[in-house]
Amino acid sequence: MTSDAQAEAGTPEGQGPVEISPELADRLEAHREELFEKFEIRDEFPQSVLTEAEKRTEDIQQEIRDEVDERRDLRDMTTWTTDPIDAQDFDDALSVEERDDEYVLWVHIADVTHYVDPESNMWEEAVERANTVYLPAYTIHMLPPVLAETVCSLVANEDRLAHTVEMHLDKENLGYESIEIYKSVIESDARLTYTEAERLLDEPETADDLLEDTEVDLAEKCELVWELADRMHELRKEEGSLVLNPRRDRAHTIIEECMLKANKAVTHKLMWDRGVEAMYRVHPQPSPDEWGEALQEIQELDGVSIPGEAWDEPRKAVNATLEDAPKRQLDKIQWAVMKVMPRAKYMNDPFGGHHALNFEIYGHFTSPIRRLSDLINHWIVYTNDVPEDLVALCDRASDKQADAEACEREYKQFLEEVGLDPAAVNNRGIEVVED
Repeated sequence: MTSDAQAEAGTPEGQGPVEISPELADRLEAHREELFEKFEIRDEFPQSVLTEAEKRTEDIQQEIRDEVDERRDLRDMTTWTTDPIDAQDFDDALSVEERDDEYVLWVHIADVTHYVDPESNMWEEAVERANTVYLPAYTIHMLPPVLAETVCSLVANEDRLAHTVEMHLDKENLGYESIEIYKSVIESDARLTYTEAERLLDEPETADDLLEDTEVDLAEKCELVWELADRMHELRKEEGSLVLNPRRDRAHTIIEECMLKANKAVTHKLMWDRGVEAMYRVHPQPSPDEWGEALQEIQELDGVSIPGEAWDEPRKAVNATLEDAPKRQLDKIQWAVMKVMPRAKYMNDPFGGHHALNFEIYGHFTSPIRRLSDLINHWIVYTNDVPEDLVALCDRASDKQADAEACEREYKQFLEEVGLDPAAVNNRGIEVVED
């Protein structure tokens, strides 16, 4: 593991995978199988799905060449991905420009529905799974990795089919001046880890080390998108969006803000321009009494004080408190809020909005490799064809997300019971050793 990899994983220099005995490995496997049965999570893919996925990965470059004339060719645009160091698939990439009177932000998403459509076995299996399940050092994918990690992965220096969200943003308030969503062909110039993106912002001269084409202005683009993302982040907070993790690094903030902007743009287009049903993300708000209980619990923490003028606006009160609270109290503040928050769910109507984000309309579009909601919204955007069973699909996605979160929570508890640190296992992986 390189020093960058250690920094990315949050592990000390020279610290490798968590070592466990074969006996403990067997116990972990047995417990995973129990959890999969309990939550009806399918680990293995049916052979028909694997065969179909393998067939769709044949003659990739020829298929892309055949598609170029039917799409917007964005291969000359500076484009890059930013993901964790251990990411196996890259489903989103960014491009950005500053013009005299506007910013233009492009979010390119892997065009999964080009390969996975409602008539395919892979689609049926995706509905069954509804999401990718992430356990420490173990992943159960929604789509076969043979597809997700090849043609649907926006790897550097290779042509790929994408679904692009092009947003023209007002320079003053960063509101949408116009939104376009279209099929494209892109070529990512670089695959950055979060650590590399941070280093690039600090040391722009390191860009040449990350690129095959030294003429690409990657450092300049990263600096521009950070300035844009930072402004978007601050504006969200000013407008009442709840930010439970205020101390994220710049690289994570860039990805989070750009994906939120793209998701919001897509669902605004679906609702206001087309008036169609889609898989909207609805988050109810806690009652005033529940919010009051949470704020009182936060106020009583040692070293924590909620600004007096913020009590009437709970989300802004939490944001302001988190900014100034001692680091040791952050988890307790977050937990006090999470306890009173209703569960977000998928619905075919955005009525009610997303309380935590303070968005009137919101939905998911940017992760079609790992979420059923995004896959279905891609299909609706592309075809304007709403599945007849959309309400059932919304319920399915909501229920399976709850199952995935419960499975992850119980597996982490089991790791602790057998003497393992879930965070260490997640960051460093596991190695089975005889001794």
